[in-house]
Amino acid sequence: MTRAPVDAVDDLPAALRRDGYAFVAHTRMRELLGTVGTLADWPAFAASWNDLALDTYLADFGRYRRRRHAVFHAERDGTITREAHQPHWQSLEYNALQGGIERWFEAVESPIASGTSLQTILRLSLSLFGGLASEVDSWRVEVHQFRIEARAGEPGQPTPEGVHRDGVDFVLVLLVDRVNIASGTTTIHAAAARELLGSFTLTRPLDAALVDDARVFHGVTPVEAIDPARPAHRDVLVVTFKRA
Repeated sequence: MTRAPVDAVDDLPAALRRDGYAFVAHTRMRELLGTVGTLADWPAFAASWNDLALDTYLADFGRYRRRRHAVFHAERDGTITREAHQPHWQSLEYNALQGGIERWFEAVESPIASGTSLQTILRLSLSLFGGLASEVDSWRVEVHQFRIEARAGEPGQPTPEGVHRDGVDFVLVLLVDRVNIASGTTTIHAAAARELLGSFTLTRPLDAALVDDARVFHGVTPVEAIDPARPAHRDVLVVTFKRA
């Protein structure tokens, strides 16, 4: 089933409480972001996806994913601080393919981490997720820049681990760009029987998916090149919040 996007600012927290997830279209997401900051450096922010390093940890030995990573600490009072560079780690329970090891990815570059776009995205995420868990004083926040590439005869796998949970409290997936690709549909599933609850495709920059990771599973279908002779990729920012 295809889920329509949240179409009013006040509906987003209600949708997350009711359904455990929400799809927010780019126009609404831009409006929400404008309540806490600006996207003044967006061209440089989006261009930074052209300088991501190859993810060498893929269990299927694929060469279709590039990424950078950063960790922040966020306080209920709105303070957001970048932490020292460190590995990304997931248990095998949440990532059977690449879990159980420390994965060291290249760091998000400092001008991007401290720039207006990312800081605005983090402030909005803290406001939304903090409002859903007002008892939490502080959060561990991980930021992932992902580029999934598709080549002739070789689809890119946004979620090679399949339908999954991330082992955090909340997840924001924000589309930065998509070039010459088809599919890449986000699917949301019930935690118990994995019943399909909804699906939608992020097609425009700032289209976003928000997920209550404790309540639902999520996945993304493979992306394929529309014109195999041209470069094809899907660029997303993933931000996860886990109570510290």
